[in-house]
Amino acid sequence: MDTVSQSLAIEVAERVGFKLVGSSEINANPKDTKDHPRGVWTLLPNLRLGEEDRDKYIQIGESDRMTLLFTKD
Repeated sequence: MDTVSQSLAIEVAERVGFKLVGSSEINANPKDTKDHPRGVWTLLPNLRLGEEDRDKYIQIGESDRMTLLFTKD
């Protein structure tokens, strides 16, 4: 597995004592379908498939990412 869902990341963090205080979609990329042959490494900046479907992956851009803010007492 090379992607982690936002709900899983939050669940694991809360399980070890962190509290979610905020999130942002600033790093989200709805063009990323998460089903690429080499996972996130297929996309920018790596383009692991080289010239194969290069333009397609350039159009998608970087992987879909989450931005979460936690605190811990």
